[in-house]
Amino acid sequence: MESAVISITNLNKTYATLEGEPIYALSDVNLEIAQGEFVTVVGPSGCGKTTLLKMLAGILEKSSGSILVNGSPIDGPSRKLGVVFQEPLLLPWRNIFQNVMVPVEIQGLDRDRFSLAAKQLLKLVGLDGFGQKYPKELSGGMQQRVGIARALVHDPDFLLMDEPFGALDAMTREQMNLELLDIWAEKKKTILLITHSIAEAVFLADRIVVMSPRPGRITEIIDVDLPRPRDIDIINSDLFGEYVRRVRGHFGARGVDS
Repeated sequence: MESAVISITNLNKTYATLEGEPIYALSDVNLEIAQGEFVTVVGPSGCGKTTLLKMLAGILEKSSGSILVNGSPIDGPSRKLGVVFQEPLLLPWRNIFQNVMVPVEIQGLDRDRFSLAAKQLLKLVGLDGFGQKYPKELSGGMQQRVGIARALVHDPDFLLMDEPFGALDAMTREQMNLELLDIWAEKKKTILLITHSIAEAVFLADRIVVMSPRPGRITEIIDVDLPRPRDIDIINSDLFGEYVRRVRGHFGARGVDS
């Protein structure tokens, strides 16, 4: 893939138990992700999805293989990447604007320049006017919007999202999916999103990466030929149902939501 932003080659991860026995988490993962692409990863619990994301984020060491971002190896946290975790992990003693600015401070970036970016991002995620509020004053969905703004504030090339909406109720989750697609269209970022939800994986993606039970391997990569922009009504289409059934066929009832 000539325009690949991320190139993963023969990636493996092995853990050791306290007794020294190996646990094989990921095995020979190969994947390329193009500039501006939205890729979702779905698989059963314990298949190594989050392990893969943590290695991409540079916060977990790989056992073997390579990860390149724009041709450069990832061997630790990188400014090229933004990460949205399962929980927003906001600092309760800092207001919303200050929480969004955390990556700017950690990376020693120009505060004045990125203050404007933070305000624009809060507006983009629907939180204009909430900058002086504190996390406890926001709902779960609003807090996750803050997490997305924080991940984007330093203008990364690539956005990693680890089941960001898994703790939200169904209606809020649907709304966040729609808002995420709007943000993706606006910011033109490359996104990899981990999810347990097959429907979410289909709704968001250009391509779906389907993973096997541990040790996690890629069993199929599915191109999603659904029109964009997408609205929630598309989930009722026959073609959407066909994609859901195709993905579900890999798992049966093993820890993956429809």
